[in-house]
Amino acid sequence: MRAVIQRVRKAQVTVEEKIVGKIETGIVALIGITHEDTEQDADYLAEKIANLRIFEDENEKMNDSVKDVAGQVLSISQFTLYGDTRKGRRPNFMAAAKPEPAKLLYEYFNQKIREQGITVETGTFGAMMDVQLTNDGPVTLWLDSSDR
Repeated sequence: MRAVIQRVRKAQVTVEEKIVGKIETGIVALIGITHEDTEQDADYLAEKIANLRIFEDENEKMNDSVKDVAGQVLSISQFTLYGDTRKGRRPNFMAAAKPEPAKLLYEYFNQKIREQGITVETGTFGAMMDVQLTNDGPVTLWLDSSDR
């Protein structure tokens, strides 16, 4: 399971010209799921994202987590994180999980973050989405559950 996370001042996701998710201070998390991912992968990423110290404290040091700053998470399903671009010019998405199991694991992941007291907004799984954000920093990190 992979995530690209960005610290944001605000963000929103629109589907068919309707805002379906919106946050203020927090994290935009683009979440990719592959065939072998399990609930343990989702547990790892949810805990990591909730507790990663990427927000500045009163001394302008990155010592606070999204929980510490009472921030929110905008979670966006992103199968393209498993795109393979090694051959040719068109990405191959064979490593991305099939939609049904991916959606279940994505929903489980979001619930695990909510269980830590964090508000989670989402896009619409499988839909074409317009994601707008104001990066804070910018701070952008790549997380992969296979690194645990």
